[in-house]
Amino acid sequence: MEKALQVLVTIFSITALRYFVLAGVPFLLFYKLIAKWYAKGKIQNRGASAKDFAREILHSMQTSAVFAVIAYLILYTPLKNYTQLYDSFTDFPLWYVPVSLVLSLVIHDSYFYWMHRLLHHKKLFNYAHILHHKSTNPSPLASYSFHFFEAWAEGAVLLVIVMVMPIHPIVVVWFTIVGFVINVYGHLGYEVAPKWLRGSFLFQIVNTSVHHNIHHSKFRGNYGLYFRVWDRLMGTEHPDYVKEYDRLQESRFAKKPVEELEIVENIEHRMLNVE
Repeated sequence: MEKALQVLVTIFSITALRYFVLAGVPFLLFYKLIAKWYAKGKIQNRGASAKDFAREILHSMQTSAVFAVIAYLILYTPLKNYTQLYDSFTDFPLWYVPVSLVLSLVIHDSYFYWMHRLLHHKKLFNYAHILHHKSTNPSPLASYSFHFFEAWAEGAVLLVIVMVMPIHPIVVVWFTIVGFVINVYGHLGYEVAPKWLRGSFLFQIVNTSVHHNIHHSKFRGNYGLYFRVWDRLMGTEHPDYVKEYDRLQESRFAKKPVEELEIVENIEHRMLNVE
């Protein structure tokens, strides 16, 4: 029992540390260090309060504890015998390692979409999911801010993945890191997508920070996590998404205003006349 507790504490510590690094560093960067410089990338003009940030951190620690229990059950109890976890990289071709990572993200996105839509049922929403939606203007700190019961539903995807496909424990770790990084981006509150994304086929597939931010501000539509695929197939993508994305990106990448260009040209003209 004591050893099990030690293992649980270790897993929780790692999960909590991952949260503070992967969510805390972007928060400090965008909300403190470069907030004014990168103001054009801010999706919503209004700001969140310190009370919001404290709530998000508190519930994220609760979620980290739930995730630690789920990881422990899968890795250190007889439940592992019913999974498809394999211990040696030689058990499968090396090319399967990155493929299994991509497959785990695809499975998670499908799982999340339908679970998320279920959580928006009136009774479930008011009982549990409304806690996450208290962050109407989300920051990276909101990435793990779930109700206790929602945290179990969110974390259960790990059990689904190890049950339905062969996967190495290291890949499971990579999955949790990559998935969380994308989750932080969705809750960033700023758009950082490059200009070229809009004209590429990837824009039709992947989500952006604007995509998930609209879900937090409108409460409806945009239920996907990593991809737009399910939302587009099921007709649940918010109709304002592309328009809002284009508006923000146009602001981010806009050239100098006409008035500013005229001032510069006048100054240069006067300098030439003086010379």
